[in-house]
Amino acid sequence: MSSPTAARSSIDPAEVERFSRIAAEWWDPNGKFAPLHRFNPVRLAFIRDHALYRFGRDGAQRRPFEGLRLLDIGCGGGLLSEPMARLGFTVTAVDASERNILTASTHAAEQGLDIDYRCTTAEDLLAAGESPFDVILNMEVIEHVADPGAYLRDCSRLLAPGGLMIVATLNRTLKALALAKIGAEYVLRWLPAGTHDWNKFLKPDEIRGFLAGEPVAVDGPYGVVFNPLTGRWTESVDSDVNYMMTVVRPAA
Repeated sequence: MSSPTAARSSIDPAEVERFSRIAAEWWDPNGKFAPLHRFNPVRLAFIRDHALYRFGRDGAQRRPFEGLRLLDIGCGGGLLSEPMARLGFTVTAVDASERNILTASTHAAEQGLDIDYRCTTAEDLLAAGESPFDVILNMEVIEHVADPGAYLRDCSRLLAPGGLMIVATLNRTLKALALAKIGAEYVLRWLPAGTHDWNKFLKPDEIRGFLAGEPVAVDGPYGVVFNPLTGRWTESVDSDVNYMMTVVRPAA
């Protein structure tokens, strides 16, 4: 008999198909994923700083995270997986789209990077008894899954004792509707129309609620805002649109 974890799926087929159609454009900084390329520096700095603090690593080292395992869930074309591998993590990266995984694997091979790319899901990793990870990246994924609560709990159960998960998503506010949905998709054309469903955006308290029964500590939100004058994203106290949260499983 299948386990309860294996019997359900976080996959929303329509979301997978939407991203599969544009998989070949992941590494084009001026293409459909241009907003993610602009967003990447602030995401990378946040991940690096919190992981350095959490694991007591020396940021002056070229590869400070040697010996730590990292899982990048919903990795897309590998925009985060590759820099994480360069920082020394042993990276496993998963995505429900075979086309995304093919794009990511091909690009990593061209860069000489050893990344374990798999077309699978968090719940399937959990059901298969995958060894826990020191760091899990859950970046701009949860607003695209079918059951965000079950999905996030499965992800948290893949964390090793003392491990760190970073969740990035969009807040379900009128400001986010105006800027991240209507503005980004229909006015500025930063994203293809239909990329996001505002009703799937999540409030920080909902993230906390999903994990209330899990043995983890949740912190944040840490806001992220875009400055149209500089064209840069920065951390901010304003979490009304984009934000990140940290999830830590206490050491055994």
